[in-house]
Amino acid sequence: MPDIAEARFSIGDVVRHRIFDFRGVVFDIDPVFANSDEWYDAIPEHVRPRKDQPFYHLFAENADSSYVAYVSQQNLIADSEHGPVSHPAIEGYFDDWRGERYELKRTMRQ
Repeated sequence: MPDIAEARFSIGDVVRHRIFDFRGVVFDIDPVFANSDEWYDAIPEHVRPRKDQPFYHLFAENADSSYVAYVSQQNLIADSEHGPVSHPAIEGYFDDWRGERYELKRTMRQ
């Protein structure tokens, strides 16, 4: 079995994409790539991330909209704004903003 990289971010962390101008809140983590081959193959080869790293599900936002994003660890950095994210799905998963991160609602914990 191949080595699995340790996740740098946790559920509730606010992160920013390295290349594209969006930020988001981590709401789920896959230890390695777990999306479709069609999704992966649609990424231009010169910027296609490795599959053997954590991938993060984000409640994401940019200047124009809110959406769900699936992003490799190599393409994320800690958010330097240190402020809340305005995605409408956040209130269903997380309690109020805690100043540095979001706390998962008790009802969402396994």
